[in-house]
Formats: sequence, C-alpha cells, structure tokens
Amino acid sequence: MSEALLDVHDLRVAFQGQPVVHGIDFSIAPGEKLALVGESGSGKTVSALSLLRLVVNAEVSGQALLGGHDLLSLSERELRGVRGDEVAVIFQEPMTALNPLYTVGNQIGEVLQLKRGLTPRQARAGAVELLASTGIPEPERRVDAFPHQLSGGQRQRAMIAMALASRPKLLIADEPTTALDVSLRGQILELLSDLQRQHGMALLLITHDLPLVRRVADRVAVMEKGHLVEQGTVAEVFEHPRHAYTRKLLASEPERAVAEPAADAAPVMRAEGLRVSYPVPMPGFKGWFRKGSFTAVQGADLAVPAGGTLGVIGESGSGKSTLALAALGLLPFEGRLDVAGSSWAEAKRDKRLRTLRQRVQVVFQDPFSSLSPRLTVEQIVGEGLSVHRPDLPADQRRERVAALLAEVGLVDDPQRGADWLQRYPHEFSGGQRQRLAIARALIVEPQLLVLDEPTSALDVTVQKQVLSLLQRLQRDRGLSYLLITHDVGVIRAMAHEVIVMKDGAIVERGPALDVLTAPEHPYTRLLVQAAA
Repeated sequence: MSEALLDVHDLRVAFQGQPVVHGIDFSIAPGEKLALVGESGSGKTVSALSLLRLVVNAEVSGQALLGGHDLLSLSERELRGVRGDEVAVIFQEPMTALNPLYTVGNQIGEVLQLKRGLTPRQARAGAVELLASTGIPEPERRVDAFPHQLSGGQRQRAMIAMALASRPKLLIADEPTTALDVSLRGQILELLSDLQRQHGMALLLITHDLPLVRRVADRVAVMEKGHLVEQGTVAEVFEHPRHAYTRKLLASEPERAVAEPAADAAPVMRAEGLRVSYPVPMPGFKGWFRKGSFTAVQGADLAVPAGGTLGVIGESGSGKSTLALAALGLLPFEGRLDVAGSSWAEAKRDKRLRTLRQRVQVVFQDPFSSLSPRLTVEQIVGEGLSVHRPDLPADQRRERVAALLAEVGLVDDPQRGADWLQRYPHEFSGGQRQRLAIARALIVEPQLLVLDEPTSALDVTVQKQVLSLLQRLQRDRGLSYLLITHDVGVIRAMAHEVIVMKDGAIVERGPALDVLTAPEHPYTRLLVQAAA
C-alpha cells in the first residue's frame, strides 16, 4: 500500500466521560476504498464523523493525520477549510440532510461559490454538470427541483454531487444505500466507483451491508462495541475471518426455515382485478375544474395461501405499498378483495368492519416511528385488546401482554415480561422494538399479517433474528403473511409464492424459489442480479 492519505492512531471518543470508541487505528491510501462495518451502536459512524468533529458534545482524542496535518488538533476555523475541500461526507438519509427550502441546484451551487469562488451563473452551470455526472436524467430541469420533488435515488445522487463539488481527496459515505431499492443500490455503488476513479479520491464506506462490502471495497475494518476487532483485505476477512464477531456477521444471511402450506386450503386473502387510483392535478387551466388520475395498482390478481407467505417485490413506486394499504382496507379500490372469506365492501355495509380488522394486522417498516413514544409497552401491545375485547378484565389483559412478550422473544418467561410493561419504546433497541410491533399485531390473534419492509431498518444479525421469529410464529400459529419488500434475500428466506411488481402491474408470479432461480421477465432478472 502506498503512503497513507489518512492515518488514524488511537482514536477515542467519549460522551460525558463514557467511552464509546476505544483507541482504534486504521489508514486509507489515496484512491483506496476502505469499508468500516459493524452493527448499529458499534461506533463506526461516530468514529468517522468525529474526525471532522461533526459529532455534538463528543470528547475526541488521538491522532488523525491528513496531508501532514492532525485533524484532531485543528481549530474550528482551520477545520472549515478541510470540511468539503479535502474531506466530504455523504450522509445516510438524503431527505433529512438536504435543506427542504432550497432547490438542489442552490445547495450544490452554494458549495461551488464558497469553496471554488464561482459566480452564481458559473455555480448553476457547475451544478448542472455535477448532476449530469451522477446520472440524473434531465439535469437542466432537475437543478431547479426541491428535494421532495426527487425520488430517493435522485436525492442520493444530488447528495453525491454536492459532496463532489469541491473535488475532495477523501469521501466519507455513511450508509449511502441503506434507504434505496436493490437495483438503485447497484447503480449508486457503480456511480461511486466510477467517480472515485475519475477523481482519484479515497472512499471511507460506513455500512452494515456485507454484500455491498464484498462488491465495492478494497479493505475492510470490523468494529464491535467501539473496538476495531479485525481488518484486512476483503478477500482475507471474508474468506478467513479470525474474530468471532466477524464470523457472526458473515453467518447472518437469512435462512429459509418455512413449512409448506396445505395445498387444498382456501386462500386467506384473494384479490381479483384490484385497481387503486389517486387523483392528481391536471396541468394548465383544466386543473381548475377537474382532477386527473394516477393508477398505482393496475388490475392485480393474487392470493395469499393459508399458513403461507406471498412475497411482493419491486422498487419504490412499483405499487407494492399501495397494494398493502388496500389489503388493510385503508384505501378505496376497484375490483374484489376478500380477507378471510369477507370483502371490505361487504364488511363496511354490514358493519362488520371491526371484526374484519381483527383478522388482518400490520407490522410497519420503522418500529420506532410506528410505536407511540408516549405509551408504555402495556398500553401499546394491549391496545388491540381494549378495542376488540373490552370485556376482558385489566389483570387478564396484562397477563396476555406479558405472555406475548415472552412468545416474541423479548423476555425468557411471562413473569419477567410483567417487569417490562411500564417501559417506553425509546428504552429498547431496534430489534426489540420490532418484536414489540409484532406483539402488538398478534395480540388480537389475526389470521393475516401484512409485513411492510419488516427488516429493512435492521442490522444483518437482528434481521436474521426477526425473520427466524416470524418463521416460528407462522409454524406455531398457522399465520399467513403478505410480505412487502425490495430485499431478494428476505423473499428467498420467507416466501412460498411471489409476485413481482413494476409500475403498478404484476410482471411475473410463481413459486418463490422458482422465480428467483430462473426469472423469466427482464425486470425480475435485474432485481435478482442486483442482489447477487
């Protein structure tokens, strides 16, 4: 390896005297790609952002040499010359990192004016050029778009354009693909690699996505609880891991452990000619008098097997989440949609809506935002019983909640579950909160669970645990799942049948393993190849 561009020695980070990073050492050569991997809470993001002192109230010590200067000993004024100029950052969630009040062109142009001294006219032209280099279509038009007017992939490309505006020597990419669909992940990774070669910059990639590391990085450093436990070339670490934690991460791929549903059982949910449309404003003066229509789901036919899983896979905008909302009876639709032998339309007419809602429940993507921060565990999990079983005494309701906490693996036994009832969601980890969300859905004993990206916000080890829990619950309770995801690995581990959606239409369907092994439609092949 050539002389290091960044050389970090004995980096330590603490908050109010409590250490979170314990004296780590690593280096990056010019043009090299180093992946810093580990679970949430391992210290990887804090370590990287502390180099530029971007972590509020962090107590940082050690040495970080960049071009002969120690970043950790620079003044705030000197650091402002390094941030953006020599070191740039791509943050994890572009929607929160971009200012919603300014166009992406203004935000990129601001960097060009401040760091490279361009005029406003030159900065606008430079912003268009940078957007074009990241592959955004119609950059002359997109430069005037606000962040909310761009897709997730386009926002991430705009963030990359902003980071590259000052031509940095080192680019820190903090989980740059976590919020993106599988095909977009591949596009962003190829883009970063191409731009890195063009500009000759080094890349520090912070991620928990091991397949991504295998495809992109030159070297990898593994962090656990603030310690750097192993580092080396990607081939060395992946093929011959020395540390037990590294072996645990590499063994965290989802495993298929599902029982085949009965072939002669009636489907728990069936849809025929399902169509969902949204009103949209029409351009020009016509929009004053009437609305147009956008069709999100186009005449879908599907069936969820009793005791089995129907996987729905596709990119953002494919219509899969709209399909899930229709299945929950939360959107108006055309066609027929039956759940447990009853249709939503009939249930509304016959005032059996509450009974039907008991039979179908949902587990959302982000457990932290779907759980009320003001309610205790007992109130959150027991809410369904208070609605559907108001006759149940409070002590029996409490016993059921405690027993269910044990069933979903939050505690060892129901007696310990009673001790957790007065806790709040912020006191739990991401995996524990998802188990709470599953318990909340199960408390009313539904027949069908709609799982909307249930593991996309979780680390690989926690993802495997949650999928194992869902598989066990399906076997024990005979549950049916409508699984919405863009993760091919989750479909392979969980689904019996699969449908592939693109632009609101089902382009391929069949047994999950058959479709993933030998996809027929070009779009399905693209999804499978991007996940390889």
